[in-house]
Amino acid sequence: GQLSILQEKIDHLERLLAENNEIISNIRDSVINLSESVKDGQKNPEAINFSRGSVSELFPSAPALLTVDSEDCLFASKSGSHSSGVQMLDVYDILPFDNPDGGVWKQGFDITYNENEWDSEPLQVFVVPHSHNDPGWLKTFDDYFRDQTQHILNNMVIKLQEDNRRKFIWSEISYFSKWWDGIDSQKKDAVKRLIKDGQFEIVTGGWVMPDEASAHYFSLIDQLIEGHQWLEKNLGVKPKSGWAVDPFGHSPTMAYLLKRTGFSNMLIQRVHYSVKKHFSIQKTLEFFWRQNWDLGSSTDILCHMMPFYSYDIPHTCGPDPKICCQFDFKRLPGGRISCPWRVPPEAIHAGNVQHRAWIILDQYRKKSKLFRTKVLLAPLGDDFRYTESSEWDQQYQNYQKLFDYMNSRPEWHVKAQFGTLSDYFEALHKASNLGEKSSNSFFPVVSGDFFTYADRDHHYWSGYFTSRPFYKRLDRVLESYIRAAEILYSFALVQSSKSEKMSVFPSVDNYKLLTEARRNLGLFQHHDAITGTAKDWVVVDYGTRLFHSIMNLKKVIIDSAHVLILKDKSAYNYDTATPFLKMDDVQASQDSLPRKTVIKLTLQPRYLLIYNPTEQERFSVVSVNVNSPRVKLLSPLGKPVTVQISAVWDGATTVSHEAYQISFVAHVPPLGIGVYQLLEDENSEAVLADYNIYVRNSRQEKLDRVFKIKEMQNSADNIILENAYMKLWFSGMSGLLEKIKTKEDGKNHQMKVEFAWYGTTSNRDKSGAYLFLPDGDAKPYIFTDPPAIRVAHGKIFSEVVCFFHHMTHTMRLYKVQGLEGQSLEVSNIVDIRGEYNRELAMRISSDINSQNRFYTDLNGYQIQPRLTMSKLPLQANIYPMTTMAYIQDVGVRLTLHSAQSLGVASLKNGQLEVIMDRRLMQDDNRGLGQGVQDNKITANVFRLLLERRHGTDVNEEKAPVSFPSLLSHMTSLFVNHPVIPMTINADSSVPELINTFAPLMSSMPCDMHIVNLRAIQAKVDTKPSDEAALILHRKGFDCRFSNRDMGLLCSTTQGKVKVHKLFSKFRVESLTPTSLSLMHSPPDARNISEINMSSMEINAFRIRLR
Repeated sequence: GQLSILQEKIDHLERLLAENNEIISNIRDSVINLSESVKDGQKNPEAINFSRGSVSELFPSAPALLTVDSEDCLFASKSGSHSSGVQMLDVYDILPFDNPDGGVWKQGFDITYNENEWDSEPLQVFVVPHSHNDPGWLKTFDDYFRDQTQHILNNMVIKLQEDNRRKFIWSEISYFSKWWDGIDSQKKDAVKRLIKDGQFEIVTGGWVMPDEASAHYFSLIDQLIEGHQWLEKNLGVKPKSGWAVDPFGHSPTMAYLLKRTGFSNMLIQRVHYSVKKHFSIQKTLEFFWRQNWDLGSSTDILCHMMPFYSYDIPHTCGPDPKICCQFDFKRLPGGRISCPWRVPPEAIHAGNVQHRAWIILDQYRKKSKLFRTKVLLAPLGDDFRYTESSEWDQQYQNYQKLFDYMNSRPEWHVKAQFGTLSDYFEALHKASNLGEKSSNSFFPVVSGDFFTYADRDHHYWSGYFTSRPFYKRLDRVLESYIRAAEILYSFALVQSSKSEKMSVFPSVDNYKLLTEARRNLGLFQHHDAITGTAKDWVVVDYGTRLFHSIMNLKKVIIDSAHVLILKDKSAYNYDTATPFLKMDDVQASQDSLPRKTVIKLTLQPRYLLIYNPTEQERFSVVSVNVNSPRVKLLSPLGKPVTVQISAVWDGATTVSHEAYQISFVAHVPPLGIGVYQLLEDENSEAVLADYNIYVRNSRQEKLDRVFKIKEMQNSADNIILENAYMKLWFSGMSGLLEKIKTKEDGKNHQMKVEFAWYGTTSNRDKSGAYLFLPDGDAKPYIFTDPPAIRVAHGKIFSEVVCFFHHMTHTMRLYKVQGLEGQSLEVSNIVDIRGEYNRELAMRISSDINSQNRFYTDLNGYQIQPRLTMSKLPLQANIYPMTTMAYIQDVGVRLTLHSAQSLGVASLKNGQLEVIMDRRLMQDDNRGLGQGVQDNKITANVFRLLLERRHGTDVNEEKAPVSFPSLLSHMTSLFVNHPVIPMTINADSSVPELINTFAPLMSSMPCDMHIVNLRAIQAKVDTKPSDEAALILHRKGFDCRFSNRDMGLLCSTTQGKVKVHKLFSKFRVESLTPTSLSLMHSPPDARNISEINMSSMEINAFRIRLR
């Protein structure tokens, strides 16, 4: 007896050691890239001096500075040349995508085995009980918690303590933290004990189990940090395995992020049934998932793909759901749910245990034949399971009897037990000798992604890429605000600690607002939230949370900017009743679009602050509304600035004289604030925009007391706009773009913008929130009368606005040098509230010879090449776009940049199309129980960028990886993070302000993005500590684009940044590398003086500023 106890203790120690080694080696991998290796200083031009008066404001004199280090161009050309392992693009190429009947495993095949296969090495079965808790779907988060989740967790504490062989896993920290806050310390201690004893495991540990198609990597990281920080503070727990059983398709971005948090293993479930079958035949369901761009193997993470249709019990014990269902003991006769296969479970007793154990062992053995080891995972759970105490007893007692019996029959060669996810992965590592040098070859390497998902037949889940687009846009607005607020707050926190007078800065209140915003943003990344697949009232609940957080973050931004722009810090005075500043737009409700507020001008100058939330110096066009056209604007240096005055319109043709829009080029330092001044001035030098309005019954001159407006008939003549970079032709009948001439090479490119409708099939199964089941190709958007077209010509921008019945479509061309003049701003205000089973798409048809290839981003982090395949139905060729999609040929690349996630496709050569909204009158049988009929007036914002490629060859078009250009990256950054204008509240007496707040010494290198600078919680209370998390991403980019004046005010430095050259207003007291969600510090973590990152890497540091 003593010996066996000792043996168990030794085994336990060995396990702990192995675990530790693994974590350490993961950390080591992550840190190798950070080590200080290179001594040659930055090749960074000296910071641009912001007080220099010579910068002419429309034509920055800076572009001469752009130097891209030639070394930095090698990454994109090397990437993808070595292909190791399986590429998902190749799998798609060879799969027939037929759907034969596979017998009991409908989408698979018959599995057979030989009884004595386990004689030498027994089958190890880990049954993993779990409960899938959606943070909102058919009920709101709070209602689910009240009705189900709290009971599941309460029973978990009681029931696991009854028998130490019982195990349970949990993943959503949003629910867990809410429950934790309501329980007593005795219960809390019990939970900690269960975790310590390995009975209860937290898997993934993010705030939610996020969607992987529509979510941006900023939010994916943020919800991981939020969950992991909560766990560290409240439980002292560090999750180590990923569990994603319900997201509708899977992204390699998630695999990368989990790897960077220190995980070694992950599990996925919703993958196309043909891919599951292929992987099952090849026995590649367990594989090392490697990033497409990885030149070595540092991104490999072991991934387990579940083989069958669902994560419920009928589809997890083995291939035959009719049999597995009989081992879901919640479905015992007399309960609320039964087996659809009409054979109920039987409670296990001495009389039937032999027979029942044999039956389920047969399923376990068959399932294990799909894998390479004798270790088997059998999840045991479903949505919101284990609510009642009786259900715990039914499952755990019956299974324990089965295990005891199986394990007592040595000739069956099986050891079955309850386990956690990590119990399974540990046994798997042991069985496959992972961790030994030569072992990586045991499991195959796979690269690529798992979109677009189909669970059966032609039911492709590409509808949700667009569903509820209003909220997909709101999500990104919140994201931009939260990042801006985090960064300004971090600076303000340091600033306010420097002087006595500033200690009244409401740091704790604002930290609470920040925390709440992080959690609301995190909650919305859930796979029924951002996806647009929840009940109407649940959508309203999410929307209300997003809306409140946007308002709260505006307060954080205002309070923080206040502290940072005062000239005399001792003049600081915090007044809760009247905020010092106010934003220039206001949103009336959770489901309405923001409106600009009108700034009242006086003869006294009013401060207008422009905050630049990006790490790049910016020349950006800013538009604000004022109450008078007699306006003068002074730059931070007090010099007059060129201003364009545009009319504010009431509908298509009526000018409202309540307000005037003024537009100017603001020049703002990276992460900084420029302080402009606005005043009323009789001899204003502002330039008015001129208008041509095309309507059917026109009256030549339209008199207006301010603007010159000409009315004319729609005609066959083209409308033309141009700037220094391009010339655009629009149809005089529809107002839509027809061609673009790039001035650099004088070439004309066909570029037709059209709109089109998709219907839904006449079959029984129709499109709904999840599924896209169109009735064939899209039909052109037909208008009986030509639309009213309003053309504006101005000094800062010109635009064409078309008023269609279902949308207002605007194309705006900025007449400025540099980045903003090189792409075309496209916005659509879409309203399909009167439609019936229709989806509206915007299509761009060009003469680019794209050959069925197109490229979409995954989560705003990386580009995945796509191939439109004729063997697949139309809906399968639609993919998610988070921030961009492009098509190209050897000469040009056309990129559509997006400020919201939507579904995108390239169905014909040279085409790119995006689905903007969908209204569907029925449920699509995936559990939601309703259609999508809560459409809103929705704004979609895009940029269209046409770039000249050179030095490309035809072969590389087939490479499994592609990268945007630096110009493209920067355009995306600016689209997603517009500058934020603020004015001083007219009521407050105005102290003197500094003219510019410039926290950075210079722009960051072009390829280095500051993902976040996020205040870290204190060990106790809800206040911030003196540390922040600095998260950096070094972008991979392609240099082979025309190297004309790109207007980029940055250079590249081979991924190196000297820490003491980062900030100008603050001193870096310490900077230490850490894992992505701050869980692990490398063993040799120390203060570093130079950041050194490889392309594509995302790194996190703990930073202390003074």
